[in-house]
Amino acid sequence: MTLFDTTIGNLLSGITETAKNSPYKRAVVCPESGNRDGRLAYTHLTFRQLDQESDCIAAGLATAGIVRGTRTILALRPCLDFFSLSAALLKIGAIPVIVDPGMGINPMLQCIRDTRPEAFIGMPWTRFLKFLRPGFFKGLKTFIIVGKRLLWGGLTMDDIRKIPWISQPPVNPQPDDTAAILLTPGNTGPAKGVVHTHGNLAARIRMIKDRFDIAPDEIDLITVPAFAFFGPALGLTSVIPDMDPARPALVRPENIIQIIIDQGVTNLFASPALLDRVGQHARNYKITFPSLKRVISMGAPLSTVCMERFAKTLPPAAELHVSYGALEAMPVMSIGSAEILSETKELSVKGYGECIGRPVGDMDVRLIPITDDPVDGLPDDLPFPQGEIGELIVKGDPVSESYLENPDLDTLQKIRENHDTWHRMGDLGWMDKNNRFWFCGRKSHRVITEKGTLYPIPCEAIFNAHPDVCRSALVGIGPPENKTPVLCVELEQSDALDQKRIETELLTLAEQNVITQGITTILFHKQLPMDARHQAKINREELAIWATKQRK
Repeated sequence: MTLFDTTIGNLLSGITETAKNSPYKRAVVCPESGNRDGRLAYTHLTFRQLDQESDCIAAGLATAGIVRGTRTILALRPCLDFFSLSAALLKIGAIPVIVDPGMGINPMLQCIRDTRPEAFIGMPWTRFLKFLRPGFFKGLKTFIIVGKRLLWGGLTMDDIRKIPWISQPPVNPQPDDTAAILLTPGNTGPAKGVVHTHGNLAARIRMIKDRFDIAPDEIDLITVPAFAFFGPALGLTSVIPDMDPARPALVRPENIIQIIIDQGVTNLFASPALLDRVGQHARNYKITFPSLKRVISMGAPLSTVCMERFAKTLPPAAELHVSYGALEAMPVMSIGSAEILSETKELSVKGYGECIGRPVGDMDVRLIPITDDPVDGLPDDLPFPQGEIGELIVKGDPVSESYLENPDLDTLQKIRENHDTWHRMGDLGWMDKNNRFWFCGRKSHRVITEKGTLYPIPCEAIFNAHPDVCRSALVGIGPPENKTPVLCVELEQSDALDQKRIETELLTLAEQNVITQGITTILFHKQLPMDARHQAKINREELAIWATKQRK
């Protein structure tokens, strides 16, 4: 028996084994809407129900023409049907393309065009897209609506569920078979389809379980849709929050807090934006979370202010972890809040970068010389000099080997070495003597000047320590190989009348630090543009355009 065949290996075995051994254990818990007293009520599926429901749906999908290898868009927010459909698609060997319906019409149409699905399962309003832009749906054979059928018809889940329940023997996937296609958020460009094999996802689930010591009797709160199916695959009880997963920065903290307390949540994957809102509310109302065993932040940088605040809501044995990775490779590295707050925090504010920890499990993380060109094989002079900033690359079982039908992107982002594939993270960093890696910013955000290269994260930390600065962003204007560095600053009080004083003090800080001495231009911005999803990543591309206009 291979590792892939074990409970943690096969994505479906976590459901089927738990359904057999603990049939009445809750698999998925969902808050109900329309409660008059403002309190949440809940509905759920047991593992037995989830297994049987997905069997029924799998048979119905096959009758509707969705079979092994059918590329199927699944455009649903996390809900009970999302889990049943995901399991059903895996059971028949179809290839789900997971799409966030909150991404907007134009991005969704682009995803449909790029992925060329044969089937589409989505919310009722998505059916309208087929009539609005029929050209995007060429080759689509099956359309299924989850919800009420509207005027333009189509199959519904009631049609699919008409098949009587018969135990559905799942297909026997091989590790190299495509399991799903996940779409990158598209914060800095068009969303890209990332091909994940069954082996990739099985390894990802195994490594998350082992790194964070997650036990099968735990309760997981799902706030990151990309991790939604991991809970059932691990035999956990998964709780769906009352929130829009596409906009964590707008979450109502009361809803998250109530669910954690009501359900006794032990594990929380969340974006920094959500942790910031929930942490502030918990501090204001002196709320703690005694059931939580761990909190795992991902998707964007987490400030130490937010970390310190949220850590105070946790019991003594619990910890907040920062996880580093990307949709193409996850998890890659992690580090706990205790180590950050006691050791690396003070170095970060001095311009060392942000510590992102050590590799998880058997992930192989290395540095190579920085280049914007494709890399054909690993450089001969590895290992990379300790302490020198380079480009992060990673290899391991969870690493996706390709993008969907995008050979040019594969050539740029992947390094082939014999039978192995390295993924270029697109990030810059360095490694210290304790084998910890430090993040210095995106490769595309470095500022190349005639006197040398400036890296955004270390430089910005120098200025962010100023008491009047809310946040800052280093951008470059001018020709690619000889840019003028410009520091864009958002103040704590945007209407500050003494900007001249602050500018003088910031320029003095720049002059006093060797890594920032090339920065001589300060621009004040009322509110730095942030990414739409996490509200934690500064949109530097947009900001560079603004800075260029200001300098003309």
